[in-house]
Amino acid sequence: MSSDLDALENKIESLIAYCEQLTRENKALRTQQGSWTSERAKLIEKNELAKNRVEAMIFRLKSLEQD
Repeated sequence: MSSDLDALENKIESLIAYCEQLTRENKALRTQQGSWTSERAKLIEKNELAKNRVEAMIFRLKSLEQD
């Protein structure tokens, strides 16, 4: 009986350790996701700025062609 309880206790301790590990990994992944989300937003903003500049250049070139 005692060995069964010891085995059960060991399994429970292993499960607790595994849950703690998963919690740490989950927290790290959420932090990483936040970082990537922020980076993505910056890249979208830069892309939009570049797009606006290109469109402005095209507009100026077309206006020069019409003169």
